[in-house]
Amino acid sequence: MTRKIRFTVQKYYFFCIYQNFFVPLRKIMTKRTVYHIVEWTIALIGCAFLVYKLVTYDDYASLGESLRAMGVKQWSALVLCLLLMPVNMGLEAWKWRTLIPMSWRDAHYQVYYSKLAGLITPWRLGEYPARGLLMEKSEWGKVLSMGAVGSATMTAAIILAGLGSLGILGLLGKLGNIVDVGYYLFVGALLLLLLLALIFAPRLLRRWATISHRLILISTAQSFVRLACWCVQLYLVLFALDAIYHLPFTIYHLPIYYLLVTVTPNVPIAEAGVRGAWAIVLFGSVNAALAGVLLWAINTLIPCLVWPFLRKNAK
Repeated sequence: MTRKIRFTVQKYYFFCIYQNFFVPLRKIMTKRTVYHIVEWTIALIGCAFLVYKLVTYDDYASLGESLRAMGVKQWSALVLCLLLMPVNMGLEAWKWRTLIPMSWRDAHYQVYYSKLAGLITPWRLGEYPARGLLMEKSEWGKVLSMGAVGSATMTAAIILAGLGSLGILGLLGKLGNIVDVGYYLFVGALLLLLLLALIFAPRLLRRWATISHRLILISTAQSFVRLACWCVQLYLVLFALDAIYHLPFTIYHLPIYYLLVTVTPNVPIAEAGVRGAWAIVLFGSVNAALAGVLLWAINTLIPCLVWPFLRKNAK
């Protein structure tokens, strides 16, 4: 009898907990509320990573010295590079709304927010799922499919431009020992896989999205435009920090730089260091490394800080 009473008391106890805690919580925790919690969790983790990078960066002295040595032309170049940051993000928003029709405001909001998610995931794999988080659940398959197409076309554009520049420098006899034969084989194999994936994408992804080869070509062209914006920004920051010595060869090195930082295993939290290291290899100076880090801050740090202000104007 005692056991029955104890069991009844336990049932009543758990029933009270369910009625007074879980039932009200279930009413409060709507799908939209859960999405907002995940959205802000990603944002807070991304901001924490940014703070970590700023606190642990150990070369502020060299950066400060370089900035103090800049003249009017150098400061003008740096300001122009900063002004190109929203252009860069606008080009990505343009490409994104081409893949998935939406308003300019929604495209910008998703692109800026995905920067935070990409910052805390290897190879920026979290960017497109984060964009899907801001859309209806029924659209998630399309978001991930179009995200795969967008990533593939961007990577293909970077590889094609980088290999083209390597070929030109090789013909000019100015290639040096930037990469070895094994790297060419690896990048060539990667490009072949990307091209095959893009050729068969309309068939492979038709369950989730309607993709045409024309859309893939448009996305690739948009990727080349965005890569050109990156190259102009890199040139401007190299000029600002006095890290340019031979203009014609520097122009050819710009797409190679993006090839190397793209086809190099890294996680975004270590990306600033990777970019700085490759900048030294290509441009041959400590100032070039600072330029790589500074450009990373302009195109990654600032967009992450802009997102909370954009959110206020979102739907």
